[in-house]
Amino acid sequence: MSISTIHDIGYRHYDGPRSGRGYVLRSLYVHNLRAAFGLGRPARAKIMPFLLAAIMLLPAAGSVAVFAFTDQEDALIPYASYANIMQVIVAIFLATQAPVLASREVRFHVIPLYFSRPVGHLDFVLAKSAALATALFALMAVPVTLLYVGGLVAKAPDPGKQVLEYLGGLVGCVLFALVLAAIGMVIAAFTPRRGFGVAAVIAVYMLSTTIVGIVQGIAEERTNFTLQGWAGLGAPFNLVDIVQVRLLGAESSSVGIAPGVTGGVVALALCVAIVLGSIAVLYRRFRKAGLS
Repeated sequence: MSISTIHDIGYRHYDGPRSGRGYVLRSLYVHNLRAAFGLGRPARAKIMPFLLAAIMLLPAAGSVAVFAFTDQEDALIPYASYANIMQVIVAIFLATQAPVLASREVRFHVIPLYFSRPVGHLDFVLAKSAALATALFALMAVPVTLLYVGGLVAKAPDPGKQVLEYLGGLVGCVLFALVLAAIGMVIAAFTPRRGFGVAAVIAVYMLSTTIVGIVQGIAEERTNFTLQGWAGLGAPFNLVDIVQVRLLGAESSSVGIAPGVTGGVVALALCVAIVLGSIAVLYRRFRKAGLS
């Protein structure tokens, strides 16, 4: 007959104050934002995000330098066009960093550990999506701000107009960040291996851009400019550019723009649908991963 013994090993219940949901959400957000730039990780994890951030700054710095020497306003890159002009670099950043935030926990089956604590499924999704969107916004907004500040220092004409265009450019950066983060997170969440996630995000970007470009080229050949404009809704960068041009009064940096205010409203509605749809998809994805 065996005799069981209960040992008191000194554990005590925590009776102090609870920080609550807001603290948990903020902690998850900060952790994922740091991860997006490789902070708190080995040095090799920092190379790609900071290299891409440096490349993003180069055209802005060059544009300000040319303006300072030539005093020609056209030398300054339009604020609203910057993200579109640098879309390849932005897409590479998205492709390399989205899997860091969306697929590592899925691959290593640690999602249940998060939900074993008072972490809501929706909070988990919102923190990760907001962190990637913030990283993308910083990637695009910093060079746009450099353009604005550099232009002011170099005495760009009509400061009031510059302020309005700069603020419009920042709104565009917010839209770009939200839409791209939504798309990248969904793709990466369903590709647990990082290499596949990077390839998948790049493939979606290239395919959508190529297909839309082909359709717009055919439409232009047939002088169907209405179709050419509406086809731009099929590519993320064109989609946001339509909103900037039709609703924010920015200059077009795309081949075709959907006509009128209606085109801008439809494009904005599609942006909202993409963001909300991605949250719903990610919620189900991480909830299912948390139960496995």
